[in-house]
Amino acid sequence: MVTRKVYKYRLEPTSEQEHKLSCNTGARRFAFNWGLARRKEHYKTTGKSLSYNRQAAELTELKKSEEWMNNVDSQSLQQSLKDLNKAFVNFFEHRAGFPQFKSRKGRTQSFRVPQRVKVNDNKVYCPKIGWLKFRKSQEIEGTTKSATFKKDATGKWFVCIVTEQEIPDVQLPIPEAVGLDLGLKDFAVLSTGERVESPKFYRQSERKLASAQRVLSRRKKGSNRRRKAKLRVAVVHAKTRNKRNDFLHKVSTGIVSRFNTICIEDLSVKGLAKTKLAKSVCDAGWGEFCRQLAYKVLWSCKRLSKINRWFPSSKLCGVCGEINKNLTLSDREWTCSCGAIHDRDWNAAWNILVEGLVAVGHTETLNFRGACVRPATVGSG
Repeated sequence: MVTRKVYKYRLEPTSEQEHKLSCNTGARRFAFNWGLARRKEHYKTTGKSLSYNRQAAELTELKKSEEWMNNVDSQSLQQSLKDLNKAFVNFFEHRAGFPQFKSRKGRTQSFRVPQRVKVNDNKVYCPKIGWLKFRKSQEIEGTTKSATFKKDATGKWFVCIVTEQEIPDVQLPIPEAVGLDLGLKDFAVLSTGERVESPKFYRQSERKLASAQRVLSRRKKGSNRRRKAKLRVAVVHAKTRNKRNDFLHKVSTGIVSRFNTICIEDLSVKGLAKTKLAKSVCDAGWGEFCRQLAYKVLWSCKRLSKINRWFPSSKLCGVCGEINKNLTLSDREWTCSCGAIHDRDWNAAWNILVEGLVAVGHTETLNFRGACVRPATVGSG
């Protein structure tokens, strides 16, 4: 199976190279906004939409009058029109809102080079800019396909290199499996009984962030002191994000390296982020954790089983299969009518494991008492 990997590195450009990178992001933003304005104007006049090929031809004519655009890689400008076309496709298929104009004050400025990207040791080649030095934290595997250059809110430049490689289709044994129950009290509870504490990085940085934001609110718009205060707020956010990403990578890598089959719930994180627990849910980073599990399992030729989000994993007794309909969120332990005493999270992790093994074709497993049961019938009563 052919798959793609993305490697992200911190760039170390010179002052001249940093200026050229900024020019490329500006050109990409200009092309996107110009294409969006042309589509809106054309639809208002004719009632029809413009295709990508038509706009690509118009872009070639535009470059004759805008000579500064010749200093930017042509494929990067074409890629911005492809991004615009994809944004309209997502809008018409009800996956996103109507495309909006890009602002020069946006949090992230970026541009993508779809071809002709070369990597030599700790340097990456970008057309029209040249060789850029980056911090090579790990080796790059596979064939280089494209690269995205971006600048975050703190002013640091990064490069995301996309590679393509072949992964062998290896059939692994089932028994080394684990069920994961994600939560807020504990970040994750494993069916083996292990618990991963929730670090709550955003909660820890709230006081520092509030102090930085108060200073920012007092600064005059457009002043140099406001720019510095805005940078301090961005640095606090960046540190919190980096701590969370480091934690999620370590936990997900550790789980994937230990087990062949990982069973989790198909949570609606977007829906949970609209409840009264929104701050805690977003701070936990469940969506990013599940995304990391998905691609790391694929790279390791292992299995990821997602069960239905409506499966009553917490309310289902792992011994007799009875469902406790009176269980509330505050009940951390409960006793079943069969006499079994359950820890809410551990019981949920076990039920997720049992249900997940059914999804990957494992027909039988053992319950808490060591008896052989058929998971498909558990909870049918």
